[in-house]
Amino acid sequence: MAVLPWCGGHAVAGPLDEAKAKVHLDAVAAGDLDALMRDYADDAYLEWVGGPLDGRYHGKAAIRAVWQKFIAANAGKSRPASFGKLTALGNPRGTSLQAKADYGGAVPVKVWHVLTYRDGDLTTEVWQIAPTLQIDP
Repeated sequence: MAVLPWCGGHAVAGPLDEAKAKVHLDAVAAGDLDALMRDYADDAYLEWVGGPLDGRYHGKAAIRAVWQKFIAANAGKSRPASFGKLTALGNPRGTSLQAKADYGGAVPVKVWHVLTYRDGDLTTEVWQIAPTLQIDP
């Protein structure tokens, strides 16, 4: 494997980012607001595409409010969920991870997730509602 000179020889995506992403997705399914908010940077963005929560949310307060609405839509209960393979791409400046998810509950939703971490903080999240999404095992 060749190390590209612009990567400075650093690892490009690591288990720490993948572990954080898995915890984040599990927190979505569990409806655990505190765990869900734990990794967001203060000035993070959440881009929610589709459905009644469609919009761009900036900052922890706005992101917390949208997750509260999502959790309330399922009466605060956990949702059964299945996840596709988590894929990570990164370089020394950050790591972006993508995953497909199928969340059950009062209103089931299929989602394509993209999570970007910089310096250990979740800085950008895309929540793309995708009704025809297929979850690969």
